[in-house]
Amino acid sequence: MSVTQPTTENLKFNFKNKTAIVTGGAQGIGFQITLSFLQSGGSVSIWDYSADALENAKKELSSFSNQVHFAQVDVTQKESCEAAAASLPWPVDILVNNAGITRDKSFGKMSFEDWNAVINTNLTGLFNTTKILSEKFNATSKSKRIVNISSVVGLYGNFGQTNYAAAKAGVIGMTKTLAKELGRKGFTVNAIAPGFISTAMTEKMPKEALDQMAAKVPVARLGSTEDIANAVLFLSSEQASYINGTVLSVDGGVVI
Repeated sequence: MSVTQPTTENLKFNFKNKTAIVTGGAQGIGFQITLSFLQSGGSVSIWDYSADALENAKKELSSFSNQVHFAQVDVTQKESCEAAAASLPWPVDILVNNAGITRDKSFGKMSFEDWNAVINTNLTGLFNTTKILSEKFNATSKSKRIVNISSVVGLYGNFGQTNYAAAKAGVIGMTKTLAKELGRKGFTVNAIAPGFISTAMTEKMPKEALDQMAAKVPVARLGSTEDIANAVLFLSSEQASYINGTVLSVDGGVVI
């Protein structure tokens, strides 16, 4: 048996002839996930609630116009998801459930509206999109992928985030259950739990606060949106075909 020499190159993703849906894909981490799929040859349908974010994404992604589809979607509303699913120009290979919001307050100050808004978007929204799109996946594919974006706070909780931590813990429970139920149908279902990630929002924070956040991380830095996108692409790839029902913490070791 001959053995080939190891390559010195890192893994390069190729999603040519693959299609993905990224919810919340017009901004923040979701935009980077979208861009990484497009740069790897895939086609992406961006589902986002914000009309302004969608318009900005259209401008930013103009060079990928033949690979990208846009839909304004409220994932909390079944009818909105159904309308967007009906407008899809192609069958689905990959679903990335990324849409999410925060309404942070201590438990004593958290209103019922704060609770419902986060649960409805971050958890019920994930159910809506996955339920409706499960019938839109490429019927001939044996490598269907669902990647859910959870959070490290879904693993260990966080002060002032009762609603968010509960929703993200629920995402993990859904991921593991769907992995068991859908595995025989050609799906893998996995979750990513991001830690402290540098985004446009965190960049507006004082340097002292950012330094304090980084000091809590064993690798001594905040994560980048590319760190999360790389993990999503890996779990969506053929190389990850035997990874199912896992929660991948992309957090620099903060949960150790």
